Amino acid sequence: MEKSGLRRRPLAQGHVAGLKSPQANMNNRIIVPSSYFSAQSLMVLFCLTASLLILPLILPPLPPPPLMLLVLPIGIFLVLLILAFMPSDVRNIASSYL
Repeated sequence: MEKSGLRRRPLAQGHVAGLKSPQANMNNRIIVPSSYFSAQSLMVLFCLTASLLILPLILPPLPPPPLMLLVLPIGIFLVLLILAFMPSDVRNIASSYL
């Protein structure tokens, strides 16, 4: 016994309730790598590159910085090195609901 005109149609593979599969959407999408950067950002990158290549050839060499400015990055490095190897209390770090 069939119901009056109500038949179940089998779902096509990749379609669920009228939605296309994600793979079908990925195949239809066109990726254009040139639109990743705008023309203005490309111009800024080009000018920065040119200035980094040309200015060192034009400008005279600079004198060395004062000793205190050289000690600052070394001090920051030492502090970070001490913090990296400092033991920590694992009981305070681990969460209680694991």
